[in-house]
Amino acid sequence: MATERERRLAETFVALSDTLVEDFDVLDFLSLLTERAAELLDVTAAGVIVSDQRGGWHPTAASSEDARLLELFAIQAREGPCQDCIRSSDAITSADLEAERARWPSFTESAVAAGFRAAAAVPMRLRRETIGALTLLNRNPVGIGEADAALGQAFADVATVGILHQRASARKETLSEQLQATLHHRVVIEQAKGVLAESGDLSMQQAFELLRDYARENGQGLTELARSVADRTIRPSALLASHRVQQTSSAEQP
Repeated sequence: MATERERRLAETFVALSDTLVEDFDVLDFLSLLTERAAELLDVTAAGVIVSDQRGGWHPTAASSEDARLLELFAIQAREGPCQDCIRSSDAITSADLEAERARWPSFTESAVAAGFRAAAAVPMRLRRETIGALTLLNRNPVGIGEADAALGQAFADVATVGILHQRASARKETLSEQLQATLHHRVVIEQAKGVLAESGDLSMQQAFELLRDYARENGQGLTELARSVADRTIRPSALLASHRVQQTSSAEQP
């Protein structure tokens, strides 16, 4: 009989393979990748940076909306295991970030300050095409195990194939346009988070979770919902009411 983890792993691979839908949302897809990586691998946090196909790299999704974690992934767009991974197209690991200060000074300083002690990065690639990288972070100075690194690479591989397959099937936009749109969508998500956080006195993490959960429960794309919240087409009170109902239900459970 399959364990709960095995069941979740199977669900994750199915979800990462299912990109041939009309309302496919790359940002929601990459958020799922980071959330499941943090949940199912023996790591504390995960994040993705993607190429803009013009020589630049940008943080796109993370398993948490914590400000220090997002800042850390922003640094990785310039320096760190993620950049080394992209340049080599190979997995890069460090079991002791304290020993990497000469190699990755800015990244190491921010990572250690945020409480992380080990890191690994695996490329999102198909043959010779690398479109991004998945980074795994640990608070324990024991490194990322080989099995978890291999599974993280499998997640990244399936996600890459899914994105490229969706692009080839849609044939409506180039990869460069698709990834540029993804980076723009991230800006829209930040705007919507700010609106919800201010309106409901929520943390940025709570605001993102509310957006994500409301979108999934109502069959909407994450970016579509965020745009509606940002331009006030959907009132923040509609989402906040759902948030209060969930809080009440959780409090009533024994």
